[in-house]
Amino acid sequence: MSEGRRLERLSSMLRRRGIVLPAFEIYGGVSGLIDYGPVGASIRRRVVELWIDHWLSQGDIVEIDSPTITPEEVLVASGHVGEFNDLMTECRSCGSAFRADHVVGDDSETMSKREIDDALSSGVICPSCSKSEWTPSSPMNLMFGTRIGAMSSGRTAYMRPETAQGMFMLFPSLYRHFRQKLPFGAIQTGKGYRNEISPRQGMVRLREFNMAELEYFIDPKDPPAYSGGDDIVTLIPDPESKHSGENKISFIEALDKGIIRHQTVAWFLSRTWDFLIKVGIDPHKIRFRQHANTEMAHYASDCWDCEIKGEYGWIECVGIANRTCHDLESHEDASKTNSLRAWRNFEETRVEEKEKLVPNGSVIGPMLRSDAKEVVSIIEQFTELPDEIPFEVTLSDGRHVLITKEMVERRLETISVNGEWFIPHVIEPAFGIDRIIWHILDHAYEEGEKEGEPYTYLRLAEGISNVDCIVLPLFDKDGMGELAKDYLRQINSIPNIKSDIDLSKSIGRRYARADEIGIPWAITVDHTSIEDGSVTIRRRDDQKQVRAGITDVKKHLRDRTMNSLF
Repeated sequence: MSEGRRLERLSSMLRRRGIVLPAFEIYGGVSGLIDYGPVGASIRRRVVELWIDHWLSQGDIVEIDSPTITPEEVLVASGHVGEFNDLMTECRSCGSAFRADHVVGDDSETMSKREIDDALSSGVICPSCSKSEWTPSSPMNLMFGTRIGAMSSGRTAYMRPETAQGMFMLFPSLYRHFRQKLPFGAIQTGKGYRNEISPRQGMVRLREFNMAELEYFIDPKDPPAYSGGDDIVTLIPDPESKHSGENKISFIEALDKGIIRHQTVAWFLSRTWDFLIKVGIDPHKIRFRQHANTEMAHYASDCWDCEIKGEYGWIECVGIANRTCHDLESHEDASKTNSLRAWRNFEETRVEEKEKLVPNGSVIGPMLRSDAKEVVSIIEQFTELPDEIPFEVTLSDGRHVLITKEMVERRLETISVNGEWFIPHVIEPAFGIDRIIWHILDHAYEEGEKEGEPYTYLRLAEGISNVDCIVLPLFDKDGMGELAKDYLRQINSIPNIKSDIDLSKSIGRRYARADEIGIPWAITVDHTSIEDGSVTIRRRDDQKQVRAGITDVKKHLRDRTMNSLF
């Protein structure tokens, strides 16, 4: 088969077998929106479940679920309203809109506005009309706007561009859940929304997409140490660093050499690698690339992209960012609260001198009368002292009271301090589930020949296919069909094992259908099965067959040890 048309054949198969299809196709489709069909939805669910289990097994990570609609003020504080932009341009000839860096051929997303505008004016051809008449690039916010409430009283909101903000909002609850002890994390999966200017590349750039994100809260003075394997991986550090270029190295060695700057980031890089291998990504097609300072997100002090190579080249599928205290601090400032903090005990109690204001009741009482008690309480609760005296305090009813030098006295007091409040730092691995599923399918797709005819199948990893095995009666007669249905019920009663049955067409056609959607095991029921309860097991990857009793088959399915039968 022609390698150059592999993408076309893969995409056609995914549509034909109900794995991934264009959304709203009978109405012409909508760019940037996809449907997962009956097979694809099962694959997506299994990938997400494996991702959840992968992180929950850590023991200090829990799952949460927050709304997909987010009030505007939350996203103002996070920086998304001001920073979540891409540069767009329009063709003056046909009116088509495009993401500006993409139309000039830059997939690195690092070009400045000036560089993009210079490129547009140098004769870049419009993909729609082949003219070269462009507007200057301009920023476009990529969030989908909406309203909470009716008519003019409605509150401005957005469909969430990420799940992270919901986890930051839940920090006080998470802190209580973990009994006020760091580190801990929260995961969340679900839909995200990005109003892409010009979606492309199938499942890679979507307007509605599946996300899986983890926010791990740490004490920056006591970050969790790295512990991981010694697999050799490809790391591409910041091009301005002394380690620039491609490095074949283990995570632990990269941490020791300073290529990876933060030990907790190293741990998440390692765990990301483990997950991708588990779900069937080719390890030779994975690399980790560090962001240069010019492309770093506004909230990050360091960020690594996990890129996977497929039919579209190297594509970012996971981002592992050190978000420092940016988000929690921003939300504290915007909400005027101090509820997004954690407590740190000192190793030894410290004796400190602290300046405080002491109210002079003999002066305040006669001067302020009924307001005196409230004013004294306000002054005693000061955490930061005013720079100058006189100063004003605001009463509960909104009135302002002037505090003069006669009303207060500055004093130094000696106090014992055993700890302090601080804003935790956050390490965030963010996974694009659709992009990962695309590469799972891409890497699993195999082409060959069988009996002189093209033959394709998906070499999916264990536990990823839509079902674990398919039951196939040799013929739907002489009791074979009924026995196959009984075996199907028995297999589906095994926890976490899912089976299906296929009764249509020849046994060869049914094997081919099962192979093409990635089902690893076919269990064939024939005349001998009726006599002694044995079945034929066929392995997808090499089409070898063995005979075994149905009781043994069920045990190996449950233990995921089917290969031991061969």
